Amino acid sequence: MNRPFGMLAELTYKCPLHCPYCSNPLNLSDYHEELTTAEWQRVLIEARELGVLQLHLSGGEPLQRRDLVELVGDARDLGLYTNLITSAIGLSPRLAQELKDAGLDHVQISIQADEPALSDRIAGTRSYERKIAAYRLVKELGWPLTMNVVLHRHNLDRIGRILDLAEELEADRIELANTQYYGWAWRNRAALLPSRAQLDRAEEIVRAARRRLEGKMEIIYVIPDYYSKYPKPCMGGWGRQQLTVTPNGDVLPCPAAHTLNLPRATVREHSLAWIWEESPLFRRFRGTEWMPEPCRSCNRREVDFGGCRCQAFQLTGDAARTDPVCYLSPDHGIVEEAVQAANEGAESGEEDLVPRTYTARQT
Repeated sequence: MNRPFGMLAELTYKCPLHCPYCSNPLNLSDYHEELTTAEWQRVLIEARELGVLQLHLSGGEPLQRRDLVELVGDARDLGLYTNLITSAIGLSPRLAQELKDAGLDHVQISIQADEPALSDRIAGTRSYERKIAAYRLVKELGWPLTMNVVLHRHNLDRIGRILDLAEELEADRIELANTQYYGWAWRNRAALLPSRAQLDRAEEIVRAARRRLEGKMEIIYVIPDYYSKYPKPCMGGWGRQQLTVTPNGDVLPCPAAHTLNLPRATVREHSLAWIWEESPLFRRFRGTEWMPEPCRSCNRREVDFGGCRCQAFQLTGDAARTDPVCYLSPDHGIVEEAVQAANEGAESGEEDLVPRTYTARQT
């Protein structure tokens, strides 16, 4: 059986931003009972014993956990490579130095656009200037720096300027990932999905930038699933390489799997090893035996593993169907209709975005 080499630890879903493409669940009020420091420490130990080598600390906003520095130190003592995925809101010079001293290996900071007003509008709060200051702070402290930009209809036309900003800030790596439609992004899909013309222009700019910046800055560019001929493998295959632990201790094969009607698996009831090896959740779509046609007979079945289960469920209501992104899927027309609507919508005007909200539980 494959062992996971990466774990995404979603420490909290609290976040100062209100991005309309956030992949966090819509029902955020269900995640207020967060794992304690001791529970996370146990999870880290079990993850290392299971084979995990990379720990990605995310959220929401992981900086809102008061025990973040302690957890980074614990991960370092276990020999885990740690990557902080953050909006950087709250990354003061003092906290940054504490994280550096604790052994944090890498920092990945998001930004919504290259232009302050647009970036702040997408984020739902004034944050651009603080993010720029955080990028510079990270470089001063000598960390490897990744800039992360989620692309969509509202900022895709500025991709060249975004690349210029990354170069100016001396980012070592930039992830230009078109929105994947889960969580809040699914709710806002009609207003976020870009047009084919936008994508064609963006890809040309990215190709030119890769040639110009080769050896200086790594550029990762991910197109929207809806414009792909074939689906992507879900996290390298369901339950094969990665796992996610949510703030309340639920363990998922991918960050969006909370949307599926499958038995829950939580570290508050079982060990991480049992969940990975034995739980119905992780076993359900592992491998290829579960596949329907045309996946079962396809020579790509061990390349994309039938595509994304969460996407199949959202688009068809059945997580076991072939991902409709695939042009061979009997449900591919659903994706074609969405793409057609996006191209028509880009010509007719913008739809309103619904911002991510985090409402405190009433007592």
